[in-house]
Amino acid sequence: MANHTQHIVSSKLYWLIWLILIIATFLTAWIATIDLGPFNTVVALVIATCKASLVALIFMHVKYTSEKMTRAIVISVVFWLLLLLVLSLTDYSSRFAG
Repeated sequence: MANHTQHIVSSKLYWLIWLILIIATFLTAWIATIDLGPFNTVVALVIATCKASLVALIFMHVKYTSEKMTRAIVISVVFWLLLLLVLSLTDYSSRFAG
């Protein structure tokens, strides 16, 4: 039988991460009101990536999984991100083809 260990995370850490996510959400909304030119999207995506990483690491307990599981998760995330980008760019480029 496999020896599974449980990681008990304190509620203080959950509340801290929740607070960080709320602050980052307000930061995203505030940054959207500032004209950064072409960097508006970049800044919004960086903040969203940080928020998603916190959720995956802490709330989904990826931080406490084995190295093989982490590698599988990273590979699947990159695959789906590339698929999303390729399909989005294909749709975008087909609109201006003619």
